[in-house]
Amino acid sequence: MAEPVRVRRLTDQEGQKLQQIVRRGSTSSVRYRRAMMLLTSAGGNRVPVIAKLVQADEDTAHDVIHRFNEIDLACLDPRWAGGRARLLSPDDEDFVVATATTRPTKLGQPFTRRSIRKLAAYLRKVLGRVIRIGREALRCLLARRGVTFQRTKTWKESPDPERDAKLDRIEEVLERFPDRVFAFDEFGPLGIRPTAGSCWAEQGRPERHPATYHRTHGVRYFHGCYSVGDDTLWGVNRRKEGAANTLAALRSIRAARPEGAPIYVILDNLSAHKGDTVRRWAKKNRVELCFTPTYASWANPIEAHFGPLRQFTVANSNHRNHTAQTRALHAYLGWRNANARHPDVLAAQRRERARIRSEKGIRWGGRPLATAA
Repeated sequence: MAEPVRVRRLTDQEGQKLQQIVRRGSTSSVRYRRAMMLLTSAGGNRVPVIAKLVQADEDTAHDVIHRFNEIDLACLDPRWAGGRARLLSPDDEDFVVATATTRPTKLGQPFTRRSIRKLAAYLRKVLGRVIRIGREALRCLLARRGVTFQRTKTWKESPDPERDAKLDRIEEVLERFPDRVFAFDEFGPLGIRPTAGSCWAEQGRPERHPATYHRTHGVRYFHGCYSVGDDTLWGVNRRKEGAANTLAALRSIRAARPEGAPIYVILDNLSAHKGDTVRRWAKKNRVELCFTPTYASWANPIEAHFGPLRQFTVANSNHRNHTAQTRALHAYLGWRNANARHPDVLAAQRRERARIRSEKGIRWGGRPLATAA
């Protein structure tokens, strides 16, 4: 039997970049959809689920995953060939790109950065290899090779000494026990204010929201729970984060599998998630807490589903209060769970679980609704 198609293990920088693209959504639709595919695959989802989530063909998801495994994050920006023949040889283009991406101080120039004009002048005077190219042609060449003028950024490398062990355990439970793996995380803070977004409108007449100057409603945090096997997302809004609210969410997850079999919950490595009260309850109720490494929350499968949650309930909204915001969020969760997978697949899974329960003589209790805490 062939191994399922899946992205390789993400590095910290790759996971944080994909998480940023999915959560913010402020990029092209191509990059957003491809980032969703990669992050969802890293969370243990198979290709049919990924294709359903992003409304794409399964072959497209296959190609994006394979392409990422070959060229890393460069797969987010597909390149389409065409145009006239090159005026510079491939070696010359490689030299131009290598020069542009090297700090000028390393090449003996008194700059911390170059302009297009300075770069073109340097290429005309470099010893042993003179390249004559205009500023506009140079700009187009760099853009075609994926080199743009960007602001310097920083990243956080995970200092967790158990990083590999934690990632190995998360991958193991996702692979061996997908029907008994859950994910938990907080999403927020959610304030009451007009939020920019996108929608269809007549050209030149965009939808507008009033500006506000006072924040009198406070904030809320969505405590979300995700069932990997059922592809079901539920949760509730709370006034704050804390161990008590974390424990309430874990109890709702335990209620989703009341037969008493061990379950596995993937969650961030926060103090509110690993207190003594939470650990004692988890040990007593056969719940294994699989913590993600420090600064590696991208390894949590629920992260890929928070992006659509923000885009379809927070972006382009102007809720009057937290009650209206919560109702809109729960309405979306109900729609999302009803349309998460093909009904035949879910029905087959329910029949299989019912058969296992009947063979073991286990009584099935009630499951939490999509809007339950």
